[in-house]
Amino acid sequence: MLIAAQLASTDNISHHNGAASKKRVLEELSKMLAANTNVTTAEKIFHALLDRERLGSTGLGKGVAIPHARIPDITHTIAAMMTLEQPVDFDAADEQPIDIAFALLVPEEGGDHHLQHLARLATLFRDADACQKIRGCQDAEEIFELLVSIDD
Repeated sequence: MLIAAQLASTDNISHHNGAASKKRVLEELSKMLAANTNVTTAEKIFHALLDRERLGSTGLGKGVAIPHARIPDITHTIAAMMTLEQPVDFDAADEQPIDIAFALLVPEEGGDHHLQHLARLATLFRDADACQKIRGCQDAEEIFELLVSIDD
């Protein structure tokens, strides 16, 4: 899976977002994700992400979260990414707040294909150097270009 290809464009990256809580992060990501489909709404996406979080935090640790959910009627994976002005508590296993969130919506009938996406993202975001580079980016375009270079 090409990470940048999942994002499709810089429009799906919010750099230095001011969201100040886990709920606000999920709400903002839901709006971004909803802009990429006409089969569901931001509200339904938000509730799907929230339901998934109730099963266990998607906070990976080291300042990163990968909220994700299965959504009926979508035909392909949809992604959005956000970096935060100030880290927020995301109930991560390491108890550290997050400042990078990468959200995925996957087709409800997509089998376990989304696990490959999650594994690729987890590998990327466990790389401290890659995360530091993302944190050092000045805007969404620079983040997108970095992800493209990582994908190569």
